[in-house]
Amino acid sequence: MLSKLNSATVDGIAALHVTIEVDVRVAEKEAPRTIIVGLPDSSVKESYSRIQAALANSGIQHNPQHIVINLAPGDIRKEGTGFDLPIAVGIVAANSFSDNDILRTHMFVGELSLDGSVKPIRGALPIAIMARKMGYEGLIVPEANAHEAAVVNMLKVYGVSTLSQVMAYVNGIEKLQPTIVDTRAEFYAHQGHSDLDFADVKGQDSVKRAFEIAAAGGHNLIMIGPPGAGKSMMARRLPSILPPLSLSESLETTQIHSVAGKLKGDTGLITERPFRSPHHTVSQVALVGGGASPMPGEISLAHNGVLFLDELPEFQRSTLEVLRQPLEDRHITVTRAKYSIDYPANVMLVAAMNPCPCGYYNHPTKQCQCTPGQITKYMSRISGPLLDRIDIHCEIQAVPFAQLSQMKPGEPSAAIRERVIRARNIQTERFSSLPTGEGGGRGRIHCNAMMTERMLHEFAEPDAASLDMLRMAMERLKLSARAYSRILKVARTIADLEASTDIHTHHLAEAIGYRNLDRESWGQ
Repeated sequence: MLSKLNSATVDGIAALHVTIEVDVRVAEKEAPRTIIVGLPDSSVKESYSRIQAALANSGIQHNPQHIVINLAPGDIRKEGTGFDLPIAVGIVAANSFSDNDILRTHMFVGELSLDGSVKPIRGALPIAIMARKMGYEGLIVPEANAHEAAVVNMLKVYGVSTLSQVMAYVNGIEKLQPTIVDTRAEFYAHQGHSDLDFADVKGQDSVKRAFEIAAAGGHNLIMIGPPGAGKSMMARRLPSILPPLSLSESLETTQIHSVAGKLKGDTGLITERPFRSPHHTVSQVALVGGGASPMPGEISLAHNGVLFLDELPEFQRSTLEVLRQPLEDRHITVTRAKYSIDYPANVMLVAAMNPCPCGYYNHPTKQCQCTPGQITKYMSRISGPLLDRIDIHCEIQAVPFAQLSQMKPGEPSAAIRERVIRARNIQTERFSSLPTGEGGGRGRIHCNAMMTERMLHEFAEPDAASLDMLRMAMERLKLSARAYSRILKVARTIADLEASTDIHTHHLAEAIGYRNLDRESWGQ
């Protein structure tokens, strides 16, 4: 007999529908055998051994017979253990009954343990989104994934803990209660303030100003300073001054973390901007994604948030170079022989580094032990094209004891965030006037850092005096055309923080001041 069920597999951060067909025939003259077709990987091929044990330990009778399991469409590789549950249900269905409404109207995903319990899977959220889009009535998922999948409205999500529970529901013996989540209420209820606050940072007013500009325009930033100056401390507080996630941003961010298996069992939507800080020994694949079983990398896990690279020169140069295209295009396409996957990568890059190998070049009180050649070699670990993609270069010095000993806290993150949100609102209104498809189009350009060259001419054109200043800076600092664009974008953000319609000389002067590493005299 033949049975058909609906399941899904994850492709990138989306899900693909998979039809599971199970054909069971009596083994008359030869030993029973089981064949799984449809480009299954090793974990799928091994599923029948788990299913046999799960059926036996759940008290479900299963006679050894010839079984052919087809995972359609047959030209897409099937990976993971999420097909265990639907295959098991399909085998029982093919043995005991020919048709059932639940098999047609529901989608099944889940991994089976040998004792018949249902274990969690990756990608429950994108699978739920696809199930609703395709018009399925219900989705049966492991209990640990139920809350995650139930954020999708207009879809009944049933969390199950055992195979016996699923079969009782399919046979009409037992009813399951769908998991109910008020997505909007939960999203806004969990939006709160970070435990980290800029009020904890003493001094460093110029660096805080640079962070405010970076947050207001979505600009990449690099800090150069000695050990203990507070670089990491301030970077970790950046999410506290960024605008809150919108519901659509939250959904997209949660999808990525769901596919990567980074969500906790009781987690619905991610409500705070991600902050990822990979160690400098990270590999290229771990940073950009991919691998034998494709997974999002650190740059995609930081989507709509912050990617912090501490001790930047200690990263392998080849690893850093793979960031160049994602930082420019805000997405990354991972292409291998067997697959091609597109991951989003709209991140703010924040990097920190020492000015030299010993860390004390240009320190006011400590003597640097490095030669000019060592400093030049140290700085050359970061390529010019990568530095070109970082809008704000900020020098930072250690805070004197007199400021550290003051008990008075600095300006809180909430006050800075209010100014950042006002500037972002100006940008949102500006870009909403663009026709769809114009240089990226309405809805795709959210901040000044994302402006195209055409938008720069329209929204960030300096006046004559400012243009003369910029020309002089370009000639003296020997800046690239990309650095020219970055300066204009930062100047536009500074003007937005002042609610100024036009870019004036002082806006441009401050933006030029944030190109420290472009100066030929730096490090000499």
